[in-house]
Formats: sequence, structure tokens, C-alpha cells
Amino acid sequence: MTAARSWWGWGTTDQALPDDECAALAGLLPGLPARPRPVPDVGDLALPPSRITPPSTLPVTTDPAARAARAYGKAYRDVVRALSGDLAGAPDAVARPGAEAEVVDLLDWAAASDVVVVPVGGGSSVVGGVEYRGERPWLAVELTGLDRVLEVDPVSRAARIQGGALGPVLEAQLRPHGLTLRHFPQSFEFSTLGGWLATRAGGHYATLHTHVHDLVESLRVVTPVGVSESWRLPGSGAGPSPDRLFLGSEGILGVITEAWMRLQDRPRWKASASATFPGATAAFSAVRAIAQAGLHPANCRLLDPGEAALAGAASGEWVLVLGVESAAHPVEGRLSELTDLARAHGGRVADPAAGGDTAADAWRSNFLRMPYVRDGLARMSALVETFETACTWDRVEELYATVRAEVGAAVEQVTGAPGLLNCRLTHVYPDGAAPYFTVLAAGRPGDEVAMWDEVKTAASEVLGRLGATITHHHAVGRDHRPGYDRQRPEPFGLALRAAKSALDPAGVLNPGVLLDELRSGR
Repeated sequence: MTAARSWWGWGTTDQALPDDECAALAGLLPGLPARPRPVPDVGDLALPPSRITPPSTLPVTTDPAARAARAYGKAYRDVVRALSGDLAGAPDAVARPGAEAEVVDLLDWAAASDVVVVPVGGGSSVVGGVEYRGERPWLAVELTGLDRVLEVDPVSRAARIQGGALGPVLEAQLRPHGLTLRHFPQSFEFSTLGGWLATRAGGHYATLHTHVHDLVESLRVVTPVGVSESWRLPGSGAGPSPDRLFLGSEGILGVITEAWMRLQDRPRWKASASATFPGATAAFSAVRAIAQAGLHPANCRLLDPGEAALAGAASGEWVLVLGVESAAHPVEGRLSELTDLARAHGGRVADPAAGGDTAADAWRSNFLRMPYVRDGLARMSALVETFETACTWDRVEELYATVRAEVGAAVEQVTGAPGLLNCRLTHVYPDGAAPYFTVLAAGRPGDEVAMWDEVKTAASEVLGRLGATITHHHAVGRDHRPGYDRQRPEPFGLALRAAKSALDPAGVLNPGVLLDELRSGR
């Protein structure tokens, strides 16, 4: 029996933290309430009346529970607003197409009726990407009814997959073929292929195949002016890539209904190890050497002392978690090369044979559990923020120190007390890395969203000043718009606005994401 999805928070209801565990989390921070706020019964909440009456031929519902569940994504501010019963911005209706033709019909009707369409994928956005903040009626479009692997090409090792396939659904259909997409973001259970593509999502691979866009052969996209379908090719130099126009477009140009994706044979050999370092300089140097060695570990996560302690992986030291895998040959030799590099830079490598490599297991467990812990902390009025970025290796250590100092100071100014600010490197490249920061602080009941916004703004300002990206793999949405506007060259902005106007002349697709809301001439 499938567990029910949480309407207000992350994941499934059976995995949510019970009240006593939420209260126990209060020990992390001083000044939190003694008990968590209750979770409202969605049936008791008042939603604004729906402003639309779609034709009965469309797969659309105005059911209050469906609308409530699609009011927001799954960012901290979304969770807090849902817990407070604030559903003023809920969609007027929810569409659940089961075929591409129904997507076409929905877009035609919406454009003619001036109804905003927000493709929500699995609804796991943490950057305000799946809500509408304007004045028009809006429709949340769930694509999980388009969830089939339609065709497998074992010779080219690729598959044609519908955009609404959730991660586990997709992998279950590939498994009998001995193949895997091998794209495992933290949201894997609750996000879709189309959502990954529309946001250029990062996966669990720390090197080489870090982002889903590297796995794309071709896309099929329904736009308000027609269907765009690119050719299947291993590579091409024929002008600007049509796929790259839609990859990362976050639903403002069209709805991704199918993609041919490059696959891999399922791994047969796996091995992991961990190493500890006494300081940041040695730890960063070790990871840079590994990233530049061409060994391509599947996992290469570097945890700072605070992150390592929070995960139960170590105390007072930097921890490097390494993992290798292969479908073709044993991996112990490659793991030995990686650990030799760690030792050469002052790392102390745990001995798995002696039961010393517990760091990797502790980190994996914490990684999967953390979104539920975030929700539990939100119920205790704690502030929980995560933000990730990327920069070149020559600036990584400076960025780490500057963010900790300046965002840490902003947290103390906003909350009146020091908070916890931890970091890990989630993905590494020969020329740089992706630091991922976590902020924990005591909030004030009723003021959590405003306080979160202040911390978010401070973090974005620091990243922009340092020339680091506003996001490495969480997309832009509405929350990162100021940072994206700063990062994006203006000539590209002109081209993007022109593409938006040409493909979505009525301006109904996910307005406010990437660009300001564009209205038709009505």
C-alpha cells in the first residue's frame, strides 16, 4: 500500500516526525517553543472560491484538497505558510492530463481564457517555482499521468520516457532491461523527469554526470504555438541547440512531455570510503586533486565540521565521503587511488575492514532524512534555510569563509542570537565546486517567513558580490529571481523575452519565473 503524500510538507505522511521528536529537536537551538505547532486538517481550511469553470471535456478538478496540496512547493517558506493555514494563493483548479493531446487542449483553453498554467511536476520545488503570485486565475498542471517508458533502444542505450514519470516509476520500468538513468536527486521519490529537465536538476553523482541535461538525446515539448521535437543525436554542431532552449526554462516556454534519455548499465560493483581532515585548506586541496585526477567518483561529498557533526559522521573535523561504482569491472583499485590522493593531502582514511568507515553510512542516512527533519524544525518555529552555489577552485575557500562570516552575521542580526551555518561540497569539477550551505536558527512564532526572507536576501547578496552562481541545481523559480537577473547577461535576457513572447503569446505559462510577467495585448 502506497503511503499518502503530505499536503503541507515533504514526502509521505508516514515519514513525518512525530510531535515528541519535533520537540526533541528544540535542543539544537535555544529559545524554541516547548511543543510543535499542530498540523492543520486540510478539510478545516478555507480556500478562496475557484474563479474558473473549465470545460467538462478537460481533466480538471476544483476539489479543495487537490487545490490545497498544490498551493505551494516544498521550500521552508511554503511549509510555514501551509502550517499557518495560509492558502490564499491556492490554484483555482488542478489539471491531471493522461495524454499529450490533453496537454495541448489545456494550453489552448488556458490561452483563450487568460488562465495561467503552472506545470508542477512532482511539486517538490524549493525555490517558489510552482506557485503563481499574480492576479489572474491559475491552473496547476500535474503531469504524473504521463509516466511511461515508451521505448527502449538497448543498442544505443537510450529510452523514450514521458515527462511525468516519477523517479521510482521510471527506474522500475528500466530495471528489467538492466539499465538505469542513474539520476538520483534528493527529491528522487517525489519529482519527475520533466521537472528535472525543466530545472536542469543536479543528481547524486558528484562528478562527471552531475546534471540531468547531460543525459538528454532529444526533447518533445508542447508549446502554446505548436509541438517542438528535436532529433535523436549523440552530438551536433548544427547551430544553437533546440534542447538547450527548453532545458532549465522552468515551464515558461512549454511543457516537456517526452524525452529520449541516455542510459547506463546498472552498476554491479560498488565501494565507499571516508577520510577526515583537520582543516579547510587541506580538505579543499584533496578534493580538488581528486576532481582533477579523472577518476570520476560517483560520490565525493566534503562535509565541514558542523555538517559532519550534524550528520553524526565526525566531531570537529572535515569529512570526505567517497564512493565508486561500475557495471564493467571491480572498483577497489580506483577507490585505492582516491584514498591515496586523500592521504597525500593530509587525510586520515578510515579502515572499513576495522569497522571504521561509519561516516559514509551516517551521511547517507542523514541525507535522506533531512527534509523531514526540516519540516519538524519548522513546526518548532526554527528557521531552516539551504542554498547552494558554485565557483571556481581559486575562490572556493574564500567563498566558504566569507559566506560563513557574513551570512552568519545576518542570521544573528535577524534572530538576535547566533545560529548554525554548515556547508558541504555536493558536486565537484576539475575547475570548481558546488558548496551547499545549511542555516539553522531560532525563529519567532508568526515571524518565520519574514525572517527567512531576510536571511535569504543576505545570502543571495553575498553570492552575487562574489560572482558565484545563485543556484547550482535548485533552479531559479521566483525566490532566486533577483540573483538570476544579476547573473544573466542582458543580451541573453532580450533573447529569452523574445522567445517567451513568440512561444507563449498570451503569457500564460508560469509567469514571474525567469522573467517578469508578460501579458498579451488583451
